[in-house]
Amino acid sequence: MSGTPGRPLSAELSEQLVAVAVDILAEEGWGRLNSDRVAARARAGKAGIYRRWPSMSALARSAVSRFTLVTAPQDEGSPRADLAALVASWRRPLSREERAVASLVGAARHDEDLRAGLDAALVHPLTDAVETLGDRWSARGEEVPAERLALLRSVLEAFWWQRLTVAGDGALVAEHVEQVVDDVLLPIVAPAVERVAS
Repeated sequence: MSGTPGRPLSAELSEQLVAVAVDILAEEGWGRLNSDRVAARARAGKAGIYRRWPSMSALARSAVSRFTLVTAPQDEGSPRADLAALVASWRRPLSREERAVASLVGAARHDEDLRAGLDAALVHPLTDAVETLGDRWSARGEEVPAERLALLRSVLEAFWWQRLTVAGDGALVAEHVEQVVDDVLLPIVAPAVERVAS
């Protein structure tokens, strides 16, 4: 938050404004996020918004940067099981946080703040999750080369963006998720794992 000299900013009001922004993004989309709507729903003055964020893009970035949409699963014992656990959330409808992030995808192409928010919510956590899996597999003697892990991360990211932007609630049929794991994700890492095993 930027803030300006003067009276200290209320942390409680800051949290309330962020929560309202997330609600508007999730329920109505980026196009409906403006200072009038945020102020009205939060029962706050517009000056209080702009003392904290210079623009609606900065507010949206602050809001979605708090989310971590991807986390590495617990050790499931095999690359396939780990990958299936990583993408298990694809079977359920988008959460409030995911809907808020999804509303920014189109506009983020032309807005640095929004891109940074999406990076913080999805891209960086996904990168961390794939690195965690790569380290885990290596420790189990199933090392996957860095270029394969990079490809895995890129493919996963593409599927995640697709899920966030497709029409409907974002939920995929369980059989389709399994098919993606078996036919797309596992083959990226399986050749390396099979070489180690042979």
